[in-house]
Amino acid sequence: MSLVASLQMVLSPPHPAGRPFIAGGAAAFLAGLVFAPWLAWIGGAFVLFCLYFFRDPERTPPDRPGVLVAPADGRVVMVGMAVPPAELDLGPAPRWRVAIFLSVLDVHVNRMPIDGTVTRIAYRHGKFLNASLDKASIDNERNALALRLADGREIAVVQIAGLIARRILCDVREGDAVQTGGRFGIIRFGSRTDLYLPEGVLPLVAVGQTMIGGETVIATLDGAP
Repeated sequence: MSLVASLQMVLSPPHPAGRPFIAGGAAAFLAGLVFAPWLAWIGGAFVLFCLYFFRDPERTPPDRPGVLVAPADGRVVMVGMAVPPAELDLGPAPRWRVAIFLSVLDVHVNRMPIDGTVTRIAYRHGKFLNASLDKASIDNERNALALRLADGREIAVVQIAGLIARRILCDVREGDAVQTGGRFGIIRFGSRTDLYLPEGVLPLVAVGQTMIGGETVIATLDGAP
C-alpha cells in the first residue's frame, strides 16, 4: 500500500457509530482545558483513538462477476469445513468457512461479500471469549445473516463479538437487496467475522493472510482462481 493510500485510510471519515464516543472524548477534552489538564490529555487521546478505530475508508470491489470478497478487514485465523449457525436454517451440511479476526487496529466496518438478498437475520446472545478461538463461533454473542444469491445459492455471514467487543451493529434488514462491498454493520471493539461459502465452492485464501474488506477475493462461484 502506498503512503498516500495509507494516509487516506487513516484519515478517512469515521463511521456514524463512532460519533457518540468522539463527542464524549471531545467534551472531556474541553472540560479538561477549563478544570484539569490531565482530563484534557485523556479526552484528546480518546478522540484520536476513536477517530482511528471507527475510520470508514472507501473500498472498490473487484469488477468481476461471481466473486465473493472479504466481509471484513483482518487476518484469516481459520479455513475449514463447518455447519452454518442453526438459527439461519441453512441445513446440517458442512461447508467451507473462512474466519477473519479483527484486532483493535483493523477497520471494523463489515461489508457484503457478494450481491444478493438478505433472507434471514438472527441475533444470539452469548459469551465474550477471545474471538480468535474456534469455539467463539459457537459460544460467543453473534449476529448471523443468510444471503440468497442470484442463482439461488445461499451463504452466511456472521458477526461475532470478541473479548473486548460488547456491541454488534447491523444496518440491513431481512428482504434488503445488497451489493458486493456494501457496508452492513460494525462491531465494537475487536471481533471476528465468519463467511460460510455456498456448498461446493472452495476458498482461495489461507490461514495467516490479511484481508481487505470489500476488496480481497475469498472465492469464486465458478471455481476460477
